[in-house]
Amino acid sequence: MMSIRQRREIKATEVSEDFPAQEENVKLENKLPSGSISILKAVKLDLTLFQEVEREISFRTECGLYYSYYKQMLQAPTLVQGFRGLIYDNKTESMKTINLLQRMNIYQEVFLSILYRVLPIQKYLEPVYFYIYTLFGLQAIYVTALYITSWLLSGTWLSGLLAAFWYVTNRIDTTRVEFTIPLRENWALPFFAIQIAAITYFLRPNLQPLSERLTLLAIFISTFLFSLTWQFNQFMMLMQALVLFTLDSLDMLPAVKATWLYGIQITSLLLVCIVQFFNSMILGSLLISFNLSVLIARKLQKNLKTGSFLNRLGKLLLHLFMVLCLTLFLNNIIKKILNLKSDEHIFKFLKAKFGLGATRDFDANLYLCEEAFGLLPFNTFGRLSDTLLFYAYIFVLSITVIVALVVAFHKLSDSTNQQSMGKMEKGTVDLKPETAYNLIHTILFGFLALSTMRMKYLWTSHMCVFASFGLCSPEIWELLLKSVRLYKPKRICIMRYSVPILILLYLCYKFWPGMMDELSELREFYDPDTVELMNWINSNTPRKAVFAGSMQLLAGVKLCTGRTLTNHPHYEDSSLRERTRAVYQIYAKRAPEEVHALLRSFGTDYVILEDSICYERRHRRGCRLRDLLDIANGHNPSLGTLVTVTKAGQGRGERGAPGPQCHTKQSSSFFSSFI
Repeated sequence: MMSIRQRREIKATEVSEDFPAQEENVKLENKLPSGSISILKAVKLDLTLFQEVEREISFRTECGLYYSYYKQMLQAPTLVQGFRGLIYDNKTESMKTINLLQRMNIYQEVFLSILYRVLPIQKYLEPVYFYIYTLFGLQAIYVTALYITSWLLSGTWLSGLLAAFWYVTNRIDTTRVEFTIPLRENWALPFFAIQIAAITYFLRPNLQPLSERLTLLAIFISTFLFSLTWQFNQFMMLMQALVLFTLDSLDMLPAVKATWLYGIQITSLLLVCIVQFFNSMILGSLLISFNLSVLIARKLQKNLKTGSFLNRLGKLLLHLFMVLCLTLFLNNIIKKILNLKSDEHIFKFLKAKFGLGATRDFDANLYLCEEAFGLLPFNTFGRLSDTLLFYAYIFVLSITVIVALVVAFHKLSDSTNQQSMGKMEKGTVDLKPETAYNLIHTILFGFLALSTMRMKYLWTSHMCVFASFGLCSPEIWELLLKSVRLYKPKRICIMRYSVPILILLYLCYKFWPGMMDELSELREFYDPDTVELMNWINSNTPRKAVFAGSMQLLAGVKLCTGRTLTNHPHYEDSSLRERTRAVYQIYAKRAPEEVHALLRSFGTDYVILEDSICYERRHRRGCRLRDLLDIANGHNPSLGTLVTVTKAGQGRGERGAPGPQCHTKQSSSFFSSFI
């Protein structure tokens, strides 16, 4: 586990007997002439800048890009100028002025920079630590929300404690905050967990009017903040809307409450659209089209929940077909009116991923070749099993699914005699609305995680909640004991408390010493090549120089040097994707003159060529960046081409075709000037 500790600045007045070397330096400084003191101050300044670069390069890829805007706001003379600099930004994409608040979800950086400038903490806390501690604080809120959700479902605080313990012991699979702090999901998921906890409470029957209104307010605020802080919010909430649609259609959820939740989702997204200067990608989201379609279809089919089993089943299928058609129709109409293409790369990726046709599309193949967008690795289940989480989850899920199927069948079988059905349910099994909601929620997000590894963090955190709830649930144990004819009220009480306590003792015994060792071990991010690269750029290039290169490295260039970029890792814009593909031609089989013309069209002054791309070993053949470019360009990639070129604009591979223009020395990067 990587820990970050703030360096403490030592003042001259604080020097004691424990620091004789520092004391001698202070005395020496007082005796030196003014010119020597200036040299010492310059050396200290260089060391400070070197340490700052060391810290900043730990924010890799898109994390560095997001943090750079926080840094930009702090360095602005006034808040108004900083805000204006984000609205009229001409350094993130060369030769273009873009509104960063419209294109990216960076309001959290704006808010945090305002807090840092307003609060009297500048003397005690550096900006980077204020940023980091805020995100770690959000993670504490995240765990608290999981604790509350499990408690609400089970009725005991012991369930919440077990959920929190499981989250921490499985942190490799439940969160990425340790290694990629500024990621949008680390900002958004705590608010998503709060929303789930609030919905769980809202779905309880017989709430007082005041409690219901306050809960709706909490749902709205958390939904809005979740939507504001993550660009993928619409896809997560679409899954949530599918949960509500399923439960509403099966009459396992009050229709009025489902309508409220549909409305909150739509309202939150529209408000985010306004705050983000009418971001058209939000208006064209599937979520808005789906929710509107559900509400329209419900008005057209008012008698959906009446009739015999076959009658209701036919109505449900018709209702599903109507909602699907309306969703596609509305979404296509909105996208044509607004001429939206921002999210087309996602649908191309999904189409190729599920085998609906081969593709030569560069963006889709770029995602397909990344491990994070592949299937969930099997060893994940091994790690989850070591903490007993996976076994408990499967145990609880199996019982709850069986109960849900029985209840759904009863709901659909005969709606003409509500009283007899109610008696039958009480005599057999029942499923609370909040339990049904969390059940479908965990199933849908489970399928999402199994198909796309990067989304496992949504599932695994909720897995902790669901497993702990089941082990502490009196209903689960009652049903299980009745099925094996061992039912007694005292036995239910014994099982729901003894099993979680035994698991907690096991977790403490097996994992607590290791966790303490990790917390005591301080690690430092070490990448001298990248530090040297950033220092070279700061020392040898003009402030207005334009840099081209890989998306990942350019984010660090933006953060550490403030230079202008040709492209960056925020990939949710169609024009940026085209620009990135054009810049990446430096690694493709293209004539040097063509590549030079492409780069100059973006105003490029310098190109950063990376050995890690030229001599790529991370991906298999066919998935290396140069292979993807050749496929997209219609070439048959030559997998054996050796790179012999060291100077940009003049290189050819061993077989005569233009090859990647990389330096032969095995360094992290190589500069080529385009003048």
